[in-house]
Amino acid sequence: MPFAGRLLAFLLLAALVVAAWHLHGSVFYGRVSSWVLLSGAVFGFVLQRSRFCFYCGLREFIEERDARPVLGLLAALAVGTIGYAVVLGAWVPFPEAGQYPPRAHVGPAGWHLLVGGLAFGAGMAFSGSCLSAHFYRLGEGSLLAPVALAGAAGGFILGFNAWEFFYLRALTEAPVLWLPKHLGYAGALVLQFLAVAALAFWVWRRGAVQPPRPAVGRSLRGIARAVLVERWPHWVGGVAVGLLATATYLRSMPLGVTSELGRLARKFGGQAGVVPANLPGLDEFPGCGTAYMTEVLFTPNALFVIGLVVAALAGGLAAGQFQPERPTWPRLGLALLGGVLLGFGSMISLGCSIGTLLSGIQAFAVSGWIFAVALVAGVYGGLRIRRALGQ
Repeated sequence: MPFAGRLLAFLLLAALVVAAWHLHGSVFYGRVSSWVLLSGAVFGFVLQRSRFCFYCGLREFIEERDARPVLGLLAALAVGTIGYAVVLGAWVPFPEAGQYPPRAHVGPAGWHLLVGGLAFGAGMAFSGSCLSAHFYRLGEGSLLAPVALAGAAGGFILGFNAWEFFYLRALTEAPVLWLPKHLGYAGALVLQFLAVAALAFWVWRRGAVQPPRPAVGRSLRGIARAVLVERWPHWVGGVAVGLLATATYLRSMPLGVTSELGRLARKFGGQAGVVPANLPGLDEFPGCGTAYMTEVLFTPNALFVIGLVVAALAGGLAAGQFQPERPTWPRLGLALLGGVLLGFGSMISLGCSIGTLLSGIQAFAVSGWIFAVALVAGVYGGLRIRRALGQ
C-alpha cells in the first residue's frame, strides 16, 4: 500500500510540525523545546534514509570490506569538527585559560571509558545496532529494538549500582583532556583532521568502494524517489549529521539519545529500590545526564527521541520499508543481552556512540577518542562471538 503509507507518513510529519508549533507557544516548554523536537525529527529521518549507524558501518567494513559506511561516519566527524570549532571559538575565545565549553561532552579521560566502550561495542554486536539505530528501527517495525531497549534500561540499573566503584577509582582520578586547552583551536583542528583523514585513507585502502549509482533523473518524480524511497549515499548522511550536530549544540544541547532512557531507569529503579539513592558526583559530569526533572512531563531529550522515532516511522512508511520481522528466540535473547551491555556501557561512559563518541570527538575531547577505540574493539570481539554461536 504505497499510497496509504505515504499518506500516513505525511500525516505523521504534519503532526510533528503541529506539536512543535504548540510547544513553541507553551509557557512550560517554549521555542527551545520546539527546536529539539524538530531537530530530533530531522535526525531520525536522516538516520533512516542513510542508514547512519555505527554498528552497521563497522560490521560491513569488518565482514564485507565495504568502506562506504565508515567513510560516512568519518564525514560526520569531519563536518561536525569544523562546526564545533566555529561555535566554540565564539563561546570560549581563550581555551588556554582552562574554561571548558558549556554543555559539551568533554569528560574525564579515564579507564572507565575502556570498560564502557568495550561493553557498548559488544552490545552493538549482540543486539544488532547502537541505541540511536534501535530508536530509528522502531520506526521500521523492528521487534528486536524494543527488546534491546528494555535490556538497555536494565543495563543502566546495573551501571547505577556500579557507579560508586568507577567514580572513586576512575573518574575522580582521570584528567579532563580538551585539545584546544593544550593546542589552541588551530592546533586541535589540525591534529583532529589529520587523525580523521588518516583513518579515512586507511579505510579506503583496506576496503572497497563501489562505483556511484546512476544519476537520478531531474524530473520531480525522480528527485522525490531519490529523497523518499531510495537509500541516501552514506556520505550524504554523514554530512547531514555533522551539520545537525553543530546546529543542535548551538541552539540547545549536543546530540545524544540516552539521557531520557537513563533518567527513566534511574527514576523507576529508585522507586523500586534497585538503584542507590546516593550516586556521588554523577550529575556533576558533562554528558548524557540522568538527573530527575519534575518541572515538565517531557524532558528535552525525550522530545528529541520522540521526534526521532516518529520521523523514522514516516521515512520507513514513505519508502515502503516498514517491515516487522519475526526474530528467532536465540536472536531475541542476544538482543536482550546486547541491550544490557549497551545500557551499562552508556551509564559508565556517560553517553553512547552519539553522545560520548560523536559529540565528544567533535568537541575535541580525548574522552571521545578513547571510547571510540574501545567501542571498535568491542564490536570486533562481539562479532567473533556471534559467529562462534552461529548467529
